[in-house]
Amino acid sequence: MITSSTKGFIHDSVSDMLTRIRNACLAKKSSVIVPHTKLNHEIAQILEKEGFIQSYQMLLDSNDILVRLKYRSKAVYRGKTKESCITNLKRISKPGLRIYANHREIPRVLGGTGIIVLSTPSGVLTDREARFKGIGGELICSIW
Repeated sequence: MITSSTKGFIHDSVSDMLTRIRNACLAKKSSVIVPHTKLNHEIAQILEKEGFIQSYQMLLDSNDILVRLKYRSKAVYRGKTKESCITNLKRISKPGLRIYANHREIPRVLGGTGIIVLSTPSGVLTDREARFKGIGGELICSIW
């Protein structure tokens, strides 16, 4: 049975979401529950679209999102082990220090292997989409 542990007040829901996903990946969990906010929902949408997670869904009984993590098999000596599709997640703009960039200043993550999630006037976008549309915004997090 999956239970929710989002009873307390969370000051930074994005950092909480990224930390829960990072810890679940390190513990090789198949899924993780994160608190639902509009921003967390849009980040989960981007993670699914970019292939970092398998899927996500809203839990009807609580105000949470169930994120199903994605793994790939890695051949090692005497068998296989599963390796997360997410190597790392890093919060860039924090409540105490907001980081903004125009479309020319958006950094590339590992030469384009990873993504940066931005909050723009056109909604939450990846770094590639923001560069293509020519708009900047707040750099929320980087994922690779």
